[in-house]
Amino acid sequence: MRNQSATLSAAGEALRGSPQSGLRAQNERLVLTLIRQNGPLSKAEIARISGLSAQTVSVIMRALEADGVLEKCEPVRGKVGQPQVPMRLARSGAFFFGLKVGRRSLDLILTDFLGKVLSRVHLTHRYPTPDGVVRFAHDAIGQLRDQLTPTEQARIAGLGIAIPFRLWDWARPLGVQEADMAAWRDRDIRAEIAGQCDFPVYLQNDASAACGAELVFGATEDLRDFLYFFVGFFIGGGVVLNRTLCTGRSGNAGALGSMPVGTGSGRLRQLVDVASLSVLDKAVQAAGGSTEAMWEMPQGWDLPEPVLSDWIEGAATGLAHAIAASASVIDFEAAVIDGWLPPELRARLVEATGRRLAALIVPGIDLPRLRPGTIGSDARALGAASLPLSDRFLLDQSCLLS
Repeated sequence: MRNQSATLSAAGEALRGSPQSGLRAQNERLVLTLIRQNGPLSKAEIARISGLSAQTVSVIMRALEADGVLEKCEPVRGKVGQPQVPMRLARSGAFFFGLKVGRRSLDLILTDFLGKVLSRVHLTHRYPTPDGVVRFAHDAIGQLRDQLTPTEQARIAGLGIAIPFRLWDWARPLGVQEADMAAWRDRDIRAEIAGQCDFPVYLQNDASAACGAELVFGATEDLRDFLYFFVGFFIGGGVVLNRTLCTGRSGNAGALGSMPVGTGSGRLRQLVDVASLSVLDKAVQAAGGSTEAMWEMPQGWDLPEPVLSDWIEGAATGLAHAIAASASVIDFEAAVIDGWLPPELRARLVEATGRRLAALIVPGIDLPRLRPGTIGSDARALGAASLPLSDRFLLDQSCLLS
């Protein structure tokens, strides 16, 4: 995935434009990236930050305005000389679909060029199947596309898919037979869905996509390196280094759910077995409660408090151990915790994790600071939608930041 966050202070030498006439596309991406990062900017500000000449910037911004992806703000007066006219991203400059394939639900969202979710289609299921996902995507894309005008439909720039990798490995935890998930071994749903679309289709691991959403749209401008956890049916995560999402050779880097962690009893377990919502689901049902509301929407959950408290403490212990172990390998500035969670539950989990982390004795390393995610339950779908946005409009900063 292409990533595109840097602050004004970090931009100087990192985001330098190329003056060669043959690289206009790269310079256009540079301008769009700077404006997305920093908000409306004037031509003079972009020239100063990027190193491009004022004439080059002027030509690029006129072209982007003519293409409908930039628009003028009100002139800024009160300074010597001509008033500055900042340019901003046009909301209707492009539209994107984001498909989240979850183990208990499917979501398709439609976003504008700023990443605002305009509409969505949601479906719960017992477990995902390739046929069901392809059928849902086809029907939901049609529903959301029909909500746009013909002019807006022409500006649909792509669909991103966020999906757990190796779904066939999760049959037993899902409570289904291995045969029920076997079809995932041989199906390429990206290609199947792309065959029904007249725009590009991208695919990424769901937890990596959620991490990408935090990087692209979240409040992490002050961080270059951070660890990310997304608490879903199964917990997953991501790794950001130098403002770049690191997905590894197989696209599955940051598979934090598989990490062995301490549980406080001397026994090692995988993080997925203590900090996933599937663990909470089973505990609630064992106590005679209903969990249907958990998978309909991430709010308004009415769960037994003793069960909820036990899950929070167990999850927090596992998260604290995972953070400490990760910090011994990479000197992360922060660890971010988000998920398919009501905001108040996320806050309790972050607070409990902070307590557990502070109680660990880990000489020789500096533990990262802890903070809640800023995207929330839409992180996977929004991260999916950011795939075509990044690939088609923004700079790949992994080539620029060092």
